[in-house]
Amino acid sequence: MTDATTIDIPGYRTGTWVLDPAHSEVTFSVRHMMISKVRGTFGMKSATLVAPENPLEAKVEASVDVTSVDTKDEARDNHLRSADFFDVENHPTMEFRSTGTRVEDGDFLVDGDLTIRGITKPVTFEFEFGGFGVDPWGNYKAGATAKTVVNREEFGLTWNAALETGGVLVGKDITITLDLQGAHQPA
Repeated sequence: MTDATTIDIPGYRTGTWVLDPAHSEVTFSVRHMMISKVRGTFGMKSATLVAPENPLEAKVEASVDVTSVDTKDEARDNHLRSADFFDVENHPTMEFRSTGTRVEDGDFLVDGDLTIRGITKPVTFEFEFGGFGVDPWGNYKAGATAKTVVNREEFGLTWNAALETGGVLVGKDITITLDLQGAHQPA
């Protein structure tokens, strides 16, 4: 295990980074009928990274619009919005707030609290930096991908159906992937 107290990220700038929703996406996948995976997307409402001199002291807050769930099946999407799953009438957003960042075995990890359906649990996202660049309008941008796996039942998403052939309709483990692009906000 490698435990760093600071890291060097070429192109890193201190300050505030704000999500570019037109170039960001939240996706998820879950086992369906124990034989395949269903994939879907959510719209990002907001995300902010406050970046101090030491990247390992950065703070992230993000909000996802759960009402925007899209699995390419309207009936399934409506069921996911219902009280059986996300209960979007009472819990229209999914929230993440970081509690720490670290490097472990060469991986950049962001720990934090994830809130789904009003239930908050600790999770760890593995981050992969895509890099930094300047767009044609002079905006300094950063890109990253983050991934975690959560047990949906720990967040109150317990609905399921038994299958005649054995097993259940919906798996417990959900893989959440964030493909993010943010813009640096000059001080």
